[in-house]
Amino acid sequence: KMATTPINVFKTHTANITTSDDIIYTTPANNTGIVLMAQVANVTASAATVTFAHFDATANTTTELLKDFELPGNDASGVISGKFVVQEGNSIVASASANNTLKITLSVQESVNA
Repeated sequence: KMATTPINVFKTHTANITTSDDIIYTTPANNTGIVLMAQVANVTASAATVTFAHFDATANTTTELLKDFELPGNDASGVISGKFVVQEGNSIVASASANNTLKITLSVQESVNA
């Protein structure tokens, strides 16, 4: 019996967001990533800001989806509305105004390119 490769794979990615432009997710070769949900939680009592962006590796270009978006202490927010397509080799990046304040969760569908 021949092994089959699934067409769609669903994954959860979590990370602590730092003050650097951290790569949170990169779409693997021969796939298209579809971000189904992206949520940032402020795990401290003080307000903090998040920048959430798409990095196009081919064009070497970063495009902010949110820039210095303020999250009150002990609060959370979805950082995309609807789905967001991330092509093969491209990434989702994020940064925070302070370390140890924000955590991000992504729900991603990876689909094999035809």
